[in-house]
Amino acid sequence: MVRDQYKSFDELRRHEREGIDFRICVTQRGPPVAVIAPHGGKIEPATSEITAAIAGAVYSSYYFEGLRSRPHSHLHITSTKFDEPKCLALLSMCDLVVAVHGLAGRREAVDVGGRDHQLRDLINANLHAAKFDSKIITSGSHAATSRSNICNKGRRGAGVQLEITKALRDDFMQGARSRKLADFADAVANAIADASR
Repeated sequence: MVRDQYKSFDELRRHEREGIDFRICVTQRGPPVAVIAPHGGKIEPATSEITAAIAGAVYSSYYFEGLRSRPHSHLHITSTKFDEPKCLALLSMCDLVVAVHGLAGRREAVDVGGRDHQLRDLINANLHAAKFDSKIITSGSHAATSRSNICNKGRRGAGVQLEITKALRDDFMQGARSRKLADFADAVANAIADASR
């Protein structure tokens, strides 16, 4: 595991240039729901696209994106220290939060964690029903149980973290497989809709 170069957004901002090295994109919509990619763009490839597919035209979205081709670690701020102000401001207005992350791995799989057990379980069940290899994680960093984790910074102090392997993210980005990404996004979005009722 590579150690992060920056321990906070403020530290990163002092060394990197917005619009050249990174960008921040926020779209706020009506429901108090946010889907976020704190390591989007070239940091954890395809997480921005997956976030956009889940949020669609219904839910708020947030992306912190690396713009240059660099090692993942260069602009990566670990989830428990991710404190970019626009993201925190958006989450402070949201009851449901889903954070999309990239995970190494040659097997197409998803680790589902977070403190929002109801939404976590609904997402996992929907992914299983859609024939995705997903599992609930209850210990370790992928469990995302720390209150400091960015996925748990919404109004309820509980969200969901999706860790998606490189193999599955690569598959989503293949033109012929775009239906697969749509199925994945629908499974997650439908779980959010059920949890919102």
